Amino acid sequence: PVANATISPGPLSHQVSAGDPVTLRCSVQVGSAPVTFTWLRDGREVARGPLLELGDVGVGHSGTYQCVATNQLGQDGHRVFRAPSPELALEVTPWGHGVMAVAVNVGRTLLFLVLLLGVIGGCHCWHRM
Repeated sequence: PVANATISPGPLSHQVSAGDPVTLRCSVQVGSAPVTFTWLRDGREVARGPLLELGDVGVGHSGTYQCVATNQLGQDGHRVFRAPSPELALEVTPWGHGVMAVAVNVGRTLLFLVLLLGVIGGCHCWHRM
């Protein structure tokens, strides 16, 4: 029977920017062929197969993803085994959001450097007096 289904890349929480290409792979550590893979987003089936290629993602791709591996054993194929993977939370941030965060951090760094230079200059002038 199939067992230990996993999604890569991990970890269990994954943040990407809108427009980034995203491909998820489902695999099992144990299981006789043929193994089928079903992809779920927020509990609803969205695709079949070992790869889930989302292409250039948008905010609408955010959600909880899981793959379910299935195989059958026995001559009659009546015994069906399912191995669900751990869930992966995918968060897609709008494109401008990441750029704004970088701009804010650069601004803070520049402000810190200006203040530091002011303190150094003030100490130097005071020491000369």
